[in-house]
Amino acid sequence: MNWTRTVTARQASRMELHGIHVPLVTPFTADGGLALDALEQLARDSLEAGAAGLVALGTTGEPGSLSTAEQDAVIEVCRRVTTEHGAVLTVGAGHGGTARTAEALAALGGRTDAALVAVPAFVRPGEAGVLAHFRTLAAHSPVPLVIYHIPYRTGQPLGAATLLDLLATPGVAGVKYAPGGIDEETVALLAAEPRGVLAGDDLFLSPLLALGADGGILASAHLETARFVALHRAWQDGDAALARKLGAELAEVSRAAFAGPNPTALKALLHRDGRIPTPAVRLPLLAHA
Repeated sequence: MNWTRTVTARQASRMELHGIHVPLVTPFTADGGLALDALEQLARDSLEAGAAGLVALGTTGEPGSLSTAEQDAVIEVCRRVTTEHGAVLTVGAGHGGTARTAEALAALGGRTDAALVAVPAFVRPGEAGVLAHFRTLAAHSPVPLVIYHIPYRTGQPLGAATLLDLLATPGVAGVKYAPGGIDEETVALLAAEPRGVLAGDDLFLSPLLALGADGGILASAHLETARFVALHRAWQDGDAALARKLGAELAEVSRAAFAGPNPTALKALLHRDGRIPTPAVRLPLLAHA
């Protein structure tokens, strides 16, 4: 397949990402099918509570367990709701290889505002290889990229300098930043005041916002969405006292949502609250006890 494309005008003008984005779970029915009505309601609830956008088919949505037809159905629901609300839709895409990832991105043209693409997992191509990978993808993708940096899953650490190079790449809208903590590289990254850094470790949302992150992509923001939005707004407004209070309270929400492998505990909480019909997940995940 020839996946060579030109950069779109939208990419060239650089998409601005900010605020709280909710990476939606994929609800299942009692017979194992997609609960699309529940998915649509989760999407509406999130945006009506103030979320800036949604992420479909992120890891929280169990994309590896969905058929192509099921993935298409999830995108269609999320696209319809985000269009109605004037919100941003990001769709997860990507593989270990650059050519296959480019093919997946090409298939998203016209169906999403951005694509969430993780640093290639397991292969550990080195920082130079990661730069080459994303520069190639960004040059040919029909949609802007949000790079998912999560080294404790991918095995590939990236320093602040590399992340800043990636953020400066035309066609890259931002980074979902989930390094597993805050260290000197985090401080160096945010001290440079880049645009488009979104917290990806839910527990560290508040300190990352305090350091200058633009928002977050947060599974636990399914719960208490309006309060996560208020936390973001408090740091933006310079209300440190309110932000610290909300940050401490919402850290407990995040701990509960990640009490098991994501999204098992989150789905159990959503089911308990009557927001999805079952807490079911698909293998290799097991439902949270």
